[in-house]
Amino acid sequence: MESDKEGSGKGGETAIQVSIPVTRTPKFAKGGGSATFFQPQDPRESTPGSSNDSTQPVRGVMAPETKLTLFALRLAVLEKAASGLGTLAFIWATVVLLGGFVSTVRRMDFWVVTAILMSEGTRIFSRSHELEWQHQSTWTLTRSGLNNFPMVISSSRFLWRAIKALFNPLSAVEPEHDKDRLIKEDAAKAREFQKKLVRYQTMRAWHAPEVPLLPYSGWVFLSKNISRIFSWLQIVSAFNCIGFSLYRLVVQDYGKVDEEKRNRAPALNLFYSVALTEATLFLLEKIYWIYKISHRKLLDQVSTQCDLGADGLITIRRFFCDAYSRCLEGSIFDGIRMDLVSFAEELLDSAFLDEQYIAVRILQKLVRQNNTLSVETVRKIETNTQVIERLVEMLNWKASEEQEIRKAAAKILTELACKNHSALRVAGIPGAMESISSLLHKSHPNLSYDYSEFNLLGLLMLKRLARDHDNCFKIGNTRGLLPRVIEFTSDAQRIFQNEVVSDSQIKTIKRSLKVVKKLVETSGSTGKILREEISNIVITVSNMRNILEYGRREIMLQRLGIEVLTGLAMDENAKERIASTGGVIRLLFSIFLSPGVDGESSVRTEAGECLAMLALESKRNCSLILKKADVSKLVEVLGDQYLRLNALRILRNLCAYSGDEYRSQLEGAVAAMPFVLKITMNLEERDKLLEVAIGLTYQICKFTSTSNPEHFIIQLGESHISEENYVETLIKILRKYEHPSLEVPRIRRFVVLQATWMMKNHKHFVKLFNKFDIGNLLERVGDTTSDLECFHVFSGSVGISRHRENLSTLVEKALEHLFGGSCSK
Repeated sequence: MESDKEGSGKGGETAIQVSIPVTRTPKFAKGGGSATFFQPQDPRESTPGSSNDSTQPVRGVMAPETKLTLFALRLAVLEKAASGLGTLAFIWATVVLLGGFVSTVRRMDFWVVTAILMSEGTRIFSRSHELEWQHQSTWTLTRSGLNNFPMVISSSRFLWRAIKALFNPLSAVEPEHDKDRLIKEDAAKAREFQKKLVRYQTMRAWHAPEVPLLPYSGWVFLSKNISRIFSWLQIVSAFNCIGFSLYRLVVQDYGKVDEEKRNRAPALNLFYSVALTEATLFLLEKIYWIYKISHRKLLDQVSTQCDLGADGLITIRRFFCDAYSRCLEGSIFDGIRMDLVSFAEELLDSAFLDEQYIAVRILQKLVRQNNTLSVETVRKIETNTQVIERLVEMLNWKASEEQEIRKAAAKILTELACKNHSALRVAGIPGAMESISSLLHKSHPNLSYDYSEFNLLGLLMLKRLARDHDNCFKIGNTRGLLPRVIEFTSDAQRIFQNEVVSDSQIKTIKRSLKVVKKLVETSGSTGKILREEISNIVITVSNMRNILEYGRREIMLQRLGIEVLTGLAMDENAKERIASTGGVIRLLFSIFLSPGVDGESSVRTEAGECLAMLALESKRNCSLILKKADVSKLVEVLGDQYLRLNALRILRNLCAYSGDEYRSQLEGAVAAMPFVLKITMNLEERDKLLEVAIGLTYQICKFTSTSNPEHFIIQLGESHISEENYVETLIKILRKYEHPSLEVPRIRRFVVLQATWMMKNHKHFVKLFNKFDIGNLLERVGDTTSDLECFHVFSGSVGISRHRENLSTLVEKALEHLFGGSCSK
């Protein structure tokens, strides 16, 4: 059984946490060394997923996008320095030169200064708008381009035909069939173009990149082309400034110098020097930009390191433009505070699908990376409730153009559900479970896309959320969610009978079974309610039966189906419903007793545990099992190290709860006595096996006491075990377990019961027990009893099925027989 987080019972169910050293047994099979329903979970053990729940910020690891923000900062330093010098030159020219010396400046210098100022003004204007157009050019062609694309093709073809007509008038006339062909080609190209675009939606307002600047222009006036024009204008302006400034600084022909014009030459030299320096800085910035972007491929490097896929370059370019813009518009340090996570979080609230798509793609890639930075990504997302709410909202989007966004949002939330803190935040969003439930549709009449991937994501999300007890409660309270999960197991028979089965079909059934398994194993009152609700769904048990019957090719599915039945069997009503469903008992015994092959031992072990659970405290189920099973075959499998433990459990429960009318069917169980005696005498055996062996010994002794009171003594002799050695072994077991044990919570109970039966039915054992001072041991047992030893089965650390008698009562009865026997002697 998988562990559960809850450590205390609810609704009157009690459990105990014993602060004592516990001896661990080696794990080698389910039902062997690992936890089962027959032992409680140690509350001190970590819960699933806790090892992956480290959300502490990572130190010393730089994200790939920091290269871009640092590059943006350095560019901003050069740009702001150049702009500062340009401003200084502009002020110097307008105030000092053209203001103070306008009447004394030679015509040449007047026009050179004017040309430099015009060039600088052009550069400043084009620079201020270049980033805006570059920002818009990072997107694909938008709605206006899409709408006008066929018209643009036709218009451009019309212009081409007009040009050709100037040189060849005959070419202007095209056959009618050629016109039809061209129209079809235009339509085909438009459709092909539309497939390459990010999905768009009908909007009430224009999106800035989508505004057509000129009618019928379409893709001709793209933002990236306009940004290139601005970029070339800046470069030409810079070269103009450098050329004019160098020319005047070299020539130094400023006219005659007299008393009134003595400051003219220094003023002009200063202006030309500042203009030269400003233009040089700008060109250095451009060279640095081209070197890093074009030569070193910085954007491509970051996109590859972030693993953003084929469309990652557009995303990275947009991120860089935003960072650079912030460095220029505010402090130069504003841009370095940006990262891809915060960038995506801002885009997530956009009203446009293309921006939303880029946002979810970034987050999806970053949270799924197998590196330390993904921890920081998850931490930033989980601390932003608005982002989680937005992602949950996207799960409800069902339009075909929103499919990719919805899928990416589901993948992000699935990764968040891996971490306990993040899972709690996701489940805490109002309507989160209903949104996840919307993913679990097999088909929808109004949707044209395949739902299988959404089903898998929804089930995986539920499985991870179900690791938390409170989330299980929310899953159970979500209207219609449990039937949807169970419904995915309905196709098992149809799928397994087909020769060709897809991986997605198997995955869907497997994940639905894992979700149900998590829910039925929930502890406390929540688990009790969930088991009742799941068992009340009429197709649950029959679906599990079909998986057992037709899933022989898929061992894992068989095992999960059996584990679901075992969990449900903790509910009394469900236990009888399972046993009375036709074929379940037969199939479980068939799996448990059939000769095993590689990989099947775990399934057979699970089947044995399920049968033991069904037989526990249910006379009706025991009668059904005895009608379907041969007890002697259970004795035969005691030699199998993987099956013996659950075979002993089944035999013990059948002997304990079948009733006198089934004594004839249980005669074969007596043959197990030599085996259990051998196990008891070997204290090196696994503790669980020792516990069940002593329990079965007591039940066989009770069973044979009426027909053959000396059977136990005879079996000791035939097994070459002296009575004193056997008594000494029981004493050693009590001394070994002076306190309750989490792994074998019933071992002291079974030893006390066996010792009481021996003293009651064979008085000479009283003397032997007194010889080893069992009285003091029993008193210590009575002083250390707890609720831990009062239950048959456990869900997590919560006891489910209580014994009829407390251990303290059994100890009192044993002491009465001990002292009464001594007095009579």
